[in-house]
Amino acid sequence: MLKNLFRKKEYIQVKPRDLEDDKSTLPNIPEGKWIRCNKCKNKDKSNLNEAVITGQGNIHGKRVCAAIMDSNFMMGSMGCAVGEKITRLVEYATKRELPLIIFTASGGARMQEGIFSLMQMAKISQAIARHDSKGLLYLSIITNPTTGGVTASFAMQGDMIIAEPGAIIGFAGRRVIENTIRQKLPDEFQTSEFAVEKGFVDSIVKRHDMKNYISKTLSLHGVCENV
Repeated sequence: MLKNLFRKKEYIQVKPRDLEDDKSTLPNIPEGKWIRCNKCKNKDKSNLNEAVITGQGNIHGKRVCAAIMDSNFMMGSMGCAVGEKITRLVEYATKRELPLIIFTASGGARMQEGIFSLMQMAKISQAIARHDSKGLLYLSIITNPTTGGVTASFAMQGDMIIAEPGAIIGFAGRRVIENTIRQKLPDEFQTSEFAVEKGFVDSIVKRHDMKNYISKTLSLHGVCENV
């Protein structure tokens, strides 16, 4: 029957607080329904609570709002918390009429959170659109790697898109594309150099030159030092 195709598979929901309780009070999870990864250790390995850090600061005296993604936490994947933190940062920048800088490093949407992770693409993009409608500057700084849903949303929405040398930039993986089009892709495909050549990225800047480059870019766009 067709209805069987859309029937939900059996699953169990575990509340976060349950995991902190005494072992005797933990829920009885059937075998194979909950898998603990002893290899990646999430928070223990990275000492981070999520894959992005957001805040307000100064670059050579110019006040900015910035988000820095960290690939050490689940490969910088974008889940609900990442989407909410970035969205709130963009809204903060919009309200205070501040320039926005986002440093991207991500494997894409966090598959463990399903459709909710994909919803973050639209949520962040809408917030950036409101920031743009006020005539405010948004600089997207692409580091290695920036792929998947992050590339397909806010990473490529900057007024200026700046990439580090050799950064991988793309949506689908190289092997997926080659298997789909049945063609061999060039070696430099999905690199920042390839993206500049094709017009997807404005410039390539080395990390040790980035601070001065951003400061000059802010000045050129009328962002003044704090008085």
